[in-house]
Amino acid sequence: MKLLLLGSTGRVGSGVLEKALNDGHKVHVLARHPEKLAVYHENLTIHTGDATVNADLEKAMEGCESVISALGTDGGTVLTDSIPIVIQAMMDRGIKRLITVGTAGILESRTEPGLLRYQSSESRRRLTRAAEEHHRAYLAMKQSPLQWTVVCPTYLPDGPETGNYRVEKDYLPMDGTQISTGDTADFVYKQLSSNDFSQSRVGIAY
Repeated sequence: MKLLLLGSTGRVGSGVLEKALNDGHKVHVLARHPEKLAVYHENLTIHTGDATVNADLEKAMEGCESVISALGTDGGTVLTDSIPIVIQAMMDRGIKRLITVGTAGILESRTEPGLLRYQSSESRRRLTRAAEEHHRAYLAMKQSPLQWTVVCPTYLPDGPETGNYRVEKDYLPMDGTQISTGDTADFVYKQLSSNDFSQSRVGIAY
């Protein structure tokens, strides 16, 4: 498979990149700072650019069959600026599969039906700006015809892949409090070969 990976220099994206290359996939990455990529591989094509710039994104996406975005909010609007461009470029090229990394804040609240976790008393965070960014990105995907999946980790410390974690459609697994970057990358990557959570959010936690 040939795929486009956005956010390849990040904590989760770098793990996805390693897995995809190890499995023999051809990976295109679009990075503003490609010097942060400590990876050299014959199946890796590096494009220097910005996911919020249409021309950069289209060039990196050319010939790809799937898109994985591990872009974060990064204190700005990169996520919400890029996602409409990603969706349109995919639709123009007939690419259907989009997998993104969100946040547990945009999952359904168990305690207050009709609200998302970040809008309810379930959230321990006082600041909601990042969750609001992820929410807008989720709504954009929801309104598209793509086969999208939003993987929504809870507290995300650096850590290795264990392969032992729980997932649940639209909700955070009961009493889930954290999930490592390694296990999140593992689950994100596995969605390339699975449609179990197509057009839905999925919570992930230990």
